[in-house]
Amino acid sequence: MTPMRYVLLVLGLLISLHYILSVSHEEYARKTSLSQFLPSKHEPPYKTPIPEYYGNNTRRANAAIVILARNGDLSGILESVKQLEDRFNKKFHYPYVFLNEEPFSDEFKRRTTEITSALTEYGLIPRDHWYQPVWIDEEKARAAREDMIKHNVIYGHSVPYRNMCRFNSGYFFRQELLMKYDYYWRVEPSIKLYCDIDYDPFLFMQDNKKVYGFTISLYEYIETIPTLWDATKEFIKANPQYLPKDNGIGFLSDDGGETYNKCHFWSNFEIGDLRFWRSEAYTKFFEHLDEKGGFYYERWGDAPVHSIGAALFAHKDQIHFFEDIGYRHEPFQHCPQGASHSKGKCWCDENDNFDREWYSCLNKYDDLFK
Repeated sequence: MTPMRYVLLVLGLLISLHYILSVSHEEYARKTSLSQFLPSKHEPPYKTPIPEYYGNNTRRANAAIVILARNGDLSGILESVKQLEDRFNKKFHYPYVFLNEEPFSDEFKRRTTEITSALTEYGLIPRDHWYQPVWIDEEKARAAREDMIKHNVIYGHSVPYRNMCRFNSGYFFRQELLMKYDYYWRVEPSIKLYCDIDYDPFLFMQDNKKVYGFTISLYEYIETIPTLWDATKEFIKANPQYLPKDNGIGFLSDDGGETYNKCHFWSNFEIGDLRFWRSEAYTKFFEHLDEKGGFYYERWGDAPVHSIGAALFAHKDQIHFFEDIGYRHEPFQHCPQGASHSKGKCWCDENDNFDREWYSCLNKYDDLFK
């Protein structure tokens, strides 16, 4: 028998063995499938590799899960926390920080403490961090609300909603209970988490020097922010030193910053660096916006404010799309695609995915890395 025949015989035996193992062992078939090594048509080109930080890893980031809630939100909060515990936090035990402009009830504290083995802390938001400032011209603000009501602008009538947007834009990261932490994960009532998260997103952010992570991006209602970009351009012109050359302004503007394309990261899901929001650049930016009064004279949301801040003052590769975290906040959802869906044991329908809908801005984020 010639050497070449020996090679062909061995090769045939290996192929036969591989076939038998693929048929008889599902895990072997999954791990050796070519689909695991070929890029999915849904996977973006910029993906940062995620290392396998398993639950038995004792290293932890200095991080907390942050939940802004009222006592009346208890049912929705329990739903969200239970999912977060089952999908992620029962393996990692990161603490929860609950914030409220009114004292939490004993029932709220008891039931949210019972649902997790992690530390739970409860903070009362200072009055001047929450309520409409006294220097706001209420007559002007009321006229703006009435005009929005006439034009059916979502939450256009609501002062509490404006209070929340201003708080999330400039004050949540200054709360006393959060000052000891470096990273946060924002969670809201009645969300859905569709996939197992077997690695530590906080450590991923820390080790890769990321400052902001999102799952959904979309266009803002221009009726709520008619002068926000004008105010932003004023700040940029006066403070060009705060903008790194490789920032993400291309996500926000299609003409080099002249106009705002209305794209923003949906801030009801955020994993981020609290130190970024406490930085001089963002602090001065928020103060500039706050002085304009647009949180009350218009209806500036924390989502476009955070997005503009992150895209302008961070390097573009410090903003991360958590494509492997399945997430829903009504009415939109992100469902991981391809290998990420199977790896996370996700139960969402891959076809029900906002990423490439016409109202999604994910393509603008993709373009930053082309």
